[in-house]
Amino acid sequence: MAFGWKLYGGDGRTPPPGEVVKPDERLTWPRTVGIGAQHVVAMFGATFVFPLVMGLDPNVAIMMSGVATILFLLITNGKVPSYLGTSASFVGGVFAIRAASDSDALVTGAILVAGLVLAAAGLIIHRLGPDVLHRVFPPAVTGAVVMLIGFGLAFVVQDFYWWVDHWVALATMFAVFLMTVMLRGFWARIAILLGLVFGFVLSWVLDKTAGALTVTNPATGEAVTGDRVNFDAVEAAKWFDLPNFHGPEFKWSAIILVLPAVIALIAENTGHVKAVGEITQTDLDDQVGRAIFADGVGTAVATGVGGSPTTTYAENIGVMAATRVYSTAAYYVAGVVAILFGLCPKFGELVSATPDGVLGGVTVVLYGMTGLLGAKIWSENGWTSPTRSIWFRSPLASSWPSAPSRTRSATTSSCPASRSAPSSCWSGGIYCAGWRQST
Repeated sequence: MAFGWKLYGGDGRTPPPGEVVKPDERLTWPRTVGIGAQHVVAMFGATFVFPLVMGLDPNVAIMMSGVATILFLLITNGKVPSYLGTSASFVGGVFAIRAASDSDALVTGAILVAGLVLAAAGLIIHRLGPDVLHRVFPPAVTGAVVMLIGFGLAFVVQDFYWWVDHWVALATMFAVFLMTVMLRGFWARIAILLGLVFGFVLSWVLDKTAGALTVTNPATGEAVTGDRVNFDAVEAAKWFDLPNFHGPEFKWSAIILVLPAVIALIAENTGHVKAVGEITQTDLDDQVGRAIFADGVGTAVATGVGGSPTTTYAENIGVMAATRVYSTAAYYVAGVVAILFGLCPKFGELVSATPDGVLGGVTVVLYGMTGLLGAKIWSENGWTSPTRSIWFRSPLASSWPSAPSRTRSATTSSCPASRSAPSSCWSGGIYCAGWRQST
């Protein structure tokens, strides 16, 4: 079922409380377009921040995120409603590549190969079943990789953004925190985007009231004076034109630097599919391999023309939970809207005009969230102590007298009853093996 949605309730009206619109159903097209627009807004914040951080064209990134989303829906046969935005998992590898050779083609070429590796992993998982994931990448491993990727990016904030305008960065960071905690429903889901808008407006107001900003580059000691916000490039840009595509370049030294991100993407996609299955009350285990393969294809296609790597976005799960509309038709609409945005150079220049201080405040939150996702993988799977987790996987554990034993359990308190099994279960969209400690 890629197309051919059934009209919900016969009239396509908004579902009453307690009812949902299934992936193979849709509302009337005006309502579907409205829901699709909400999905676009939900993914905007992170999707155009990370291309800027990686030094890639945000117009190409936005456009290819739409293309990748449509490919994802086609490959999964419309069974996994998801949006593919820009992945943060490659940021550290990209900075390492640029430190040796500041080449966009080299960056996108390395990520393209990683995308093909991810696609190959998806095919293997689809053939062997999702349980193979736990045997190859147990929670102790995936949690550690995701945490290292997130927390390891702290240097990016410090070295590239925070020092430029630390007061605006601090204000933006706290604004995102407050919006995430105090806002409800859909507005809480777009706290990153709202924080970006707040920081943008604050920077513009400071330019008008406090004047130009003078900062000293800590690396060179050079003093630089200029406005926080500059719209000259926005005014000069066209309203409609093709973005600046470019081809990839391949070098083994660059490819090796980004391959660890594949582990994080496997964990992200697996958790995403399971979370979608929980909220739609659908068993999507047979779609895990397809979803990973589809994300790999999306990443390879996007970076093949100069775009950014992709991954499934949790923000859009929040939109589905808030609206109770799981229709894949809305995601097709979101993909088309994103492609249209990519054809507007003026929009791309507006994104590129985001002040460094604002990026500093937002990226602190985004990198922290990525790192905490790794901790969540540990905690939701019973791996409360990383040292203990790794210890139990080591051969020495069986010969060490004080090492507590572990026994299988057909059910655990963290696993929903509907998903429990002697071999595996899923909790909160994250894989858990059904292990519990004996005392």
